[in-house]
This record gives sequence, structure tokens and C-alpha cells, in this order.
Amino acid sequence: MSPIDTPLDPPTEPQHGEGTEPAASAALLTVRGLRKSFGSTSVLESIDLTVSRGQVLALIGPSGSGKTTILRCLNGLETADGGTITITAEVADATQVAATPGDPSLAGTAITVDFGAVKGPSDKSLAALRDRSAMVFQNYNLFPHKTVLENVLEGPVVVQRRPKAEVTAEALALLARVGLADKTDAFPFELSGGQQQRVGIVRALALRPQLLLFDEPTSSLDPELVGDVLRLIKELAIEGWTMVIVTHELEFAREVASEIAFVDGGTIVEHGDPRQVLRNPREERTRQFLHRLLNPF
Repeated sequence: MSPIDTPLDPPTEPQHGEGTEPAASAALLTVRGLRKSFGSTSVLESIDLTVSRGQVLALIGPSGSGKTTILRCLNGLETADGGTITITAEVADATQVAATPGDPSLAGTAITVDFGAVKGPSDKSLAALRDRSAMVFQNYNLFPHKTVLENVLEGPVVVQRRPKAEVTAEALALLARVGLADKTDAFPFELSGGQQQRVGIVRALALRPQLLLFDEPTSSLDPELVGDVLRLIKELAIEGWTMVIVTHELEFAREVASEIAFVDGGTIVEHGDPRQVLRNPREERTRQFLHRLLNPF
């Protein structure tokens, strides 16, 4: 059973976060030497990342450190200047092959996008990268002129060309699971921020990605709405979704992440177990960042 078919009800034993050791598994995401500049400004400098299947990587760091750019490169929204991104789409049986999005010929293969190639990455490899990952945005990024259901259907039906009836049934089930069964015909302006973000998460899940990417999913929410969104993401982690999450919510990162990486100045300064990074960081830059974040005044 793939994660999209599993219930959101969490099991009794946590799968990630402090006090747990995730089971060893093959790397789903491998990033090597990722570089990105905007004009003369270097934003990412030789980023290396490895995320195993079912693990959650939390990216923390000051604003402008390159965290969002990492996500946008992983999703193909930005084209890196160098380095490689590999997503290994292992499949075990015919059921999983059928549930794999995108080009069926790529099911079960490792997709590598080489940004350092002489002619740049191929269109096919970039399309495959976008097909295997889905992004949940800080500011929701819903189509304002489309209903909730239409927002969820857009990617799977128009881009992935999946049957509309099949996608609609899946979308309605997902919306019901996040408490939005009665909002299918509502427009984004009729929803609270928390509801809009839940629609954004459902939209990502409906794409059936191997990798979920979250860019500060609670930073635009009123404080009383943050908890519902964080609980939903925790449940997805328990279900076994592979995720990379940019967040300033340190307690949430400690609870949900398999690994935390501190990003500063376009580099990964330190990464490791949440307990080690947050309680006893090795690097002075990490210690200074955590001190500023925990003692803002």
C-alpha cells in the first residue's frame, strides 16, 4: 500500500523525530554539488543532501540563507547552475507501478538531472523531476478564480493527464480526510489561511509524488491556525511520506524530522540528528542562530 492509500490516523508508535531511529532504507533523494546564483550573487554553494525513503529532512536557518532556493531547485521551479539531483523511484510491484506519476517508462528508474551538462539538463529530465516531487508553498499559491476542487484537479488532470473521474474521487477523499469535504465548491477568498494551506497540501498529495516539499508552511498563518497544519504534516510523516521541510518551528522540527540541516550563506553548515543539532550543535554559527531564534529580545 502506498502512502496515499494509508489512513491519516497515526499509529501508536512515532516514526520520526527525537527519541526514534528511522529504519534504514535506500536513498530516495540524492543532491550533489548543487549551485545557484542570481546574477553576481551566489545563493547556493555546492549543496549535498541525501534523504532516505520515508525520512523527513528539516531545513533551518536565517532568512535569505538559501533554504527556499534549495526547494525550488528540487522541484524544478529554478534551474541550478551546477550539480546533480537524483530521485530514485523504486517500485516493488505492479500496484506501485500503476500509482507512479508521470511517464510510465520512468517507473522504477533513477531520475538524474545534471545541471552541469554542456547543453544543460534535458527537458525530459526536468519534467520527470517535477513529476516526482510536489511543493506546498508559504503563501498557498492557489488559483483565485478556481474552486477548491478545481485547484486540486488542475495538476493531475491537465499536467499528468490522468482520468478526471479517478482524480476527482481521490481528491474528494483527500479533502474529506483534512476536514474540507464541505468546501469543494468554495473559492480561496472564502477560506481561512489554515484551510487554504490544507488545500495546498491536498493539491500536492493528489499529484502522487515520491517527494513532498514544504516551504515555511505555517509562516503566513495566524497563530491559532498553525497547530492544525502542523498536525497534518506530522501525520503524513507517520504515514511514511518522504519530505523536505523549510521551517522556523524548532519544536515541530525536533518532533517530526529524521534529520535537521542548518543552512547559512548558501551552504549546509551542520546536519544530523535533531537532538544533536538543536541541543548540542557542533558549529558556532549554528549555536548563534539558535540563540537568536530562541532569545529574540
